[in-house]
Amino acid sequence: MDINLLGFMPALLPIALSPGASFTLVMSSALSGGHKGLLRTLAGTALGIYTHAVLIGLGITAVIISSPTIFAILKISGTAYLLWLGTVLIRSGIRANSVTIAETKHSVTLREAWLANVLNPKAIFFYLTVVSQFTGKQGGISNYLILASVHIVVMSVWLLAVSRALVFSVKKANPSILKKYVNIAGGILLIAFSLHTSIR
Repeated sequence: MDINLLGFMPALLPIALSPGASFTLVMSSALSGGHKGLLRTLAGTALGIYTHAVLIGLGITAVIISSPTIFAILKISGTAYLLWLGTVLIRSGIRANSVTIAETKHSVTLREAWLANVLNPKAIFFYLTVVSQFTGKQGGISNYLILASVHIVVMSVWLLAVSRALVFSVKKANPSILKKYVNIAGGILLIAFSLHTSIR
């Protein structure tokens, strides 16, 4: 096993620590669903990362990328899905002003978090172009799964720490106001990510 973990970490950290779709969904889930919502979103994201590892390990990702039609369909589906999720978050944030917080809860489901990761073209390219450089000469599913596990641990520790700070701040702030701004900002970010991905 010749996995290059030391080389992988500097390549992974900017991706795992930067605000993206997973970051936005986790922050919203931490407010809407508490610890259960947070863990559900993290689990869905982790399943998405493992899905990418398996698909690239089996060579399926290379087939998808090599077909412009299949990749275009995937890209359009991913864009539409993130636009929908962004719209749901913005509506939930706007409604937080006029109704009670219990009525505006939209905690991201495991399936939604998984789909947001699997349909993200940036995640596909990251595993195809970056992760594949550190799996060693043999590659193989097991090596991809090991690197995916490292990715999940780094991402989870970071998102748990940030969401803990966010959930803790709810105790000091009005939860409906915080939920309003987090969901509206998160929805706008998801829409921006989806539009940015679609024009690249």
